Amino acid sequence: MAKKRLVFTLLYQQGAFYLSRNFRLQRVGDLNWLNNNYRFSSIATAIDELVILDVSRQPRDIEAFCAMAAEVSANCFIPLTLGGGITTLEQAETLIRNGADKLILNTALASYPELVHELVRIYGSQCIVASVDYRVEADSFTVYVEQGQKRLDRPLARYLDELEDLQVGELYLNCIDRDGTGQGYCLEVLEQLPPDFHLPLIMAGGAGNLHHLLAGLTCPQIDAAATANLFNFMGDGLPRARAHLIENVIYMANW
Repeated sequence: MAKKRLVFTLLYQQGAFYLSRNFRLQRVGDLNWLNNNYRFSSIATAIDELVILDVSRQPRDIEAFCAMAAEVSANCFIPLTLGGGITTLEQAETLIRNGADKLILNTALASYPELVHELVRIYGSQCIVASVDYRVEADSFTVYVEQGQKRLDRPLARYLDELEDLQVGELYLNCIDRDGTGQGYCLEVLEQLPPDFHLPLIMAGGAGNLHHLLAGLTCPQIDAAATANLFNFMGDGLPRARAHLIENVIYMANW
């Protein structure tokens, strides 16, 4: 049986880190602020993976993004997943060359499927994470791309089938309605998974405390629980969350 994982996500834009609530961004602080409150080299044993997303609404500076990611993850020996606006092979190559173990794709899944196939061919399925943002609208689950601005014309269940055809390695499933609310994951979405769905699932959107993480990882369909909530897990928040999960018999690496 595969071990469950705890994933921490950072949202970056134009030199600063942000909180997101229903995809509305609020600036928190710069790299100095992050270093003062989160020393990733010292909490590396509390998380299994670090995800950093460039959520810039303006034109992105990929070199600045890579420099920031290198500093944040220095001496932090856990897998690093980078993404945000990847639409070309050159952008993907730059992120891999600068330390990304995995690439996370969102809009490209719907708009540039040929790019996704190429990245899978070059780097392997295990390197490609499919990020899917959705809303619950009139009891239906609807996929959104382009940072939550564009609604796709097909339901979530069908879209997930299409992702398996792209041969991506895992799914990062994020609820826009719960994003940043701290109200817990939208576990009802698990009913939308196709019966034979086999991709490892990272649940995101809504985790505000260690009890939410536990509720997610208790579900057999969920392989990893992600949080991007900077304030609720400051200080020793992430180590305490991991200890709580292990104490409650969640099968995780225990260093």
